[in-house]
Amino acid sequence: MISANNLSIQFGKRILFKDVNVKFTPGNCYGIIGANGAGKSTFIKILSGKMEPTSGNISIETGKRMAVLEQDQFKYDEEKVLETVIMGHKRLFELMKEREELYSKSEFTQEEGNRIGEVEAEFAEINGYEAESEAATLLNGLGLGEEFMKRKMNDLEGGEKVRVLLAQSLFGNPDVLLLDEPTNNLDIKSIEWLEEFLYKFNNTVLVVSHDRHFLNKVCTHITDIDFGEMRTYAGNYSFWQQAAQLAMKQKKDQLKKSEDKASELREFISRFSANASKARQATSRKKQLEKLGLDDLPRTSRRFPYIEFKAGRECGNIVLDINNLNKSQDGEILINDLNISIGPGDKIAVLSENDRAITMFFDIISEKAEADSGEFNWGVTIKSAYMPKENNEYFTHDISLVNWLRQYSPESDETFIRGFLGRMLFSQDEANKSSTVLSGGEKVRCMLSKTMLSSANALILDDPTNHLDLEAITSLNNAMIAYDQTMLFSSHDHQLLQSTANRILEITPGGFIDKVCSYDQYIHSEQIQAKRQQMYEGASV
Repeated sequence: MISANNLSIQFGKRILFKDVNVKFTPGNCYGIIGANGAGKSTFIKILSGKMEPTSGNISIETGKRMAVLEQDQFKYDEEKVLETVIMGHKRLFELMKEREELYSKSEFTQEEGNRIGEVEAEFAEINGYEAESEAATLLNGLGLGEEFMKRKMNDLEGGEKVRVLLAQSLFGNPDVLLLDEPTNNLDIKSIEWLEEFLYKFNNTVLVVSHDRHFLNKVCTHITDIDFGEMRTYAGNYSFWQQAAQLAMKQKKDQLKKSEDKASELREFISRFSANASKARQATSRKKQLEKLGLDDLPRTSRRFPYIEFKAGRECGNIVLDINNLNKSQDGEILINDLNISIGPGDKIAVLSENDRAITMFFDIISEKAEADSGEFNWGVTIKSAYMPKENNEYFTHDISLVNWLRQYSPESDETFIRGFLGRMLFSQDEANKSSTVLSGGEKVRCMLSKTMLSSANALILDDPTNHLDLEAITSLNNAMIAYDQTMLFSSHDHQLLQSTANRILEITPGGFIDKVCSYDQYIHSEQIQAKRQQMYEGASV
């Protein structure tokens, strides 16, 4: 068991949470949720000992081992992949190295011989003989086969490093497992494997994630950080949503009653403070107003941006025709003889085991890249808008957000632009800051604003939930469902895919699969999955 006792975190005048008392027990998986900046990652760092709280303490049951998903992708660059995973169990790795050193000697002293016996006994007790096999199984489950085992970490791509670090945290059956955004950089197949692993995991798990489907699949409890406090609910994310709506209504009702009472008191004070006969009553009401302490009441940190995609006109019968499209890069086939016709109302989820293939496809039809061969033609009624996954090129000029958005707005009036930014959660002060200093989530909200202002009737969205919190993801998901024109999009968010797509396009190096169906129907069709496997395996031969 791990617990937080009277825990408080404060940065200057900003209080994330105060006097928190919470326990996490074995056999349960706790989803840690809250708005961006609410303190989720900070809480994980405190539990892991990487950060000190303002007050209070953390206690973990004696003799229990904790594992944490490492966030520094470069920490193990000089290590081999397999050894990096085994380093997740510090004591086992120490014994492994000592054992190797002892056996490298040509002769043993009496003391070394005795030590070998001690090492072997402890090594066997903590399953050291199965270490390499377990590490390889974890890596394989996360999509890293045998060819990765002996490679150095600095030879891996960023997403591959993240998978190794995730395998490291899962290694050796830790008693307490802390995971901060474990599904980042994982493909859908690896996410499903992780869901199954955590579902069967019998110890204590705390996980921060913005993936609603993942939280529903793995969590037995939800711990919500809001209103400056931490509250745990039994059940998965969907159960929490229902309970939270009721709790939020109660909070709002309580706040409204306090605000109505304050308004009544202020009106009396304003009317009668100068009246000698009423002075005593006015003074009494001033004291009542101070006791209400409205300024001290905690407010929710949850904010939902207003996202709505409106087309300037409806699509005609022809939206996009693609004929014999091919693209390779660095000797790797990304798109192989793609032929599809896209019509009005199609909401196409584009899938691939290689994210580069999806991005390249979107870049080509948005004329940011050229195909090796083949052609595509947009319909004459179509105005498309592309929101790329990588957006840094849009934020290189040192201009205010108002002026940044003005570049893409049909309306140049500052009041209009500030109002638009406000709906996307940028306050008056934030609207003046430079576009070069934005966080990842702020950039995505800006790009969504740009896309909304385009009035396009064909949207191309490449992994649009990147860097967004659950509230923004929910708003975006609802906007994508409500949009009634044509859309092509990619995502690793299961719920977004299932609730939005009415057609699936999967791009493989061996060809493509195009099915009019939901995402769940697609992934659960044995016939489709057999075809997928054949296409990927055939291309790799």
